Amino acid sequence: METYGKILLIAMPVFLMLVLFEKWYGWKKGNDTVCNMDMLSSLSSGVTNVTKDVLGLSIIVISYEWMYDHLWLVHIKNTALTYAIAFIALDFSGYWTHRIAHEYNFFWNNHIIHHSSEEFNLACALRQSISGIVSIFVIFLLPAALLGVPAQVIAIVAPLQLFAQFWYHTQHIGKMGFLESIIVTPSHHRVHHAINKEYLDKNYGQIFIFWDKWFGTYQPELKHVPPVYGITRPAQTWNPIKINFQHLWLLIKDAWRTKRLEDKWRIWLMPTGWRPADVSEKYPVYKIEDVYHFEKYNPATSTALQVWSWVQLVVLLIFVSYLFAHIASIGSPALFIYGVFIFLHVYAFTDLADGNASALVCESLKNMFGMLILYRQGSWFGAEDGNTAINALLMVYFTGATFITAWLVYRQQIHQP
Repeated sequence: METYGKILLIAMPVFLMLVLFEKWYGWKKGNDTVCNMDMLSSLSSGVTNVTKDVLGLSIIVISYEWMYDHLWLVHIKNTALTYAIAFIALDFSGYWTHRIAHEYNFFWNNHIIHHSSEEFNLACALRQSISGIVSIFVIFLLPAALLGVPAQVIAIVAPLQLFAQFWYHTQHIGKMGFLESIIVTPSHHRVHHAINKEYLDKNYGQIFIFWDKWFGTYQPELKHVPPVYGITRPAQTWNPIKINFQHLWLLIKDAWRTKRLEDKWRIWLMPTGWRPADVSEKYPVYKIEDVYHFEKYNPATSTALQVWSWVQLVVLLIFVSYLFAHIASIGSPALFIYGVFIFLHVYAFTDLADGNASALVCESLKNMFGMLILYRQGSWFGAEDGNTAINALLMVYFTGATFITAWLVYRQQIHQP
């Protein structure tokens, strides 16, 4: 966890600068593909995901170390070839895990957040799941285990393979010639994120596109079919925590409401989007039928709210950076207390971005929780050994954030039609 935290300390500012550069580049070229509030939602989603990973909030069905120890057929030396095999094995595993996430109701909940943006840009690449508690990813690394690829190699290559999926989430790069036949390009991935009927459930590859060509899921981007992005049952919120569990909540309600016992069980592993007939008739859910004529989620927001949302994001990044830099000294169970604070922070300011009056309750709870931490620990998880200036600054923030949120909620409520 500590090593991963240090990697994230470097990666986070790099990703943020690239996201902001894309925003500037689109604006300069007259083709801005980055909506302000959508970007804030995406960035906050990325924070929740990496926080969840650092806290180790997942259950691995089977560990790679176990497969390696028990199933290896040969041992290969730790050379450049070993790393190449690991990279290809990870991509093979990623293809099938990704495909399963799209094709089955239960697993779609783990991936829906990534597709929830109705834009397509570098920021939406950071929309990653916190609901994927059970991981099946390792099972598809069986070929690597059989070939005797050491676990240490997998641990090094996995973050690189993940970070290499960031760059192609953009509309500013066209088709890339011969590379279109080898690697996943922005054109391929625009198809994957599109909800046009021609493009749905295609191009699952993460680094190499040949998996899709081999397994029948390849679709090139068509000139006459401009991609339309999002999910067919739109999220209609900026709150990434809500988005992470929307589909699961619908499955739970449908399983409870349906009268057929068989449907209560099979709904979980039916194709994504399937609902029992009796439930779908009685409790219809809005679904986009005409992808070229629907209203994107973008509620009116004041300049004050947008500025405050950016302030909250910057503060969030400061809190998260401190967490990642001091994982070892904070230790358990304090890490999980810190994690609760981070999730409260994200939930509160994105709920406010949606224009919900409940944001004041969430923000107040977050700030009271922060004050309680200061009171009980005497410092912010050991920051400067209880430096009074830091404590005073945090108290000013917690108090001020509550009052500013109250003012913004009041303004929003009195200006509602």
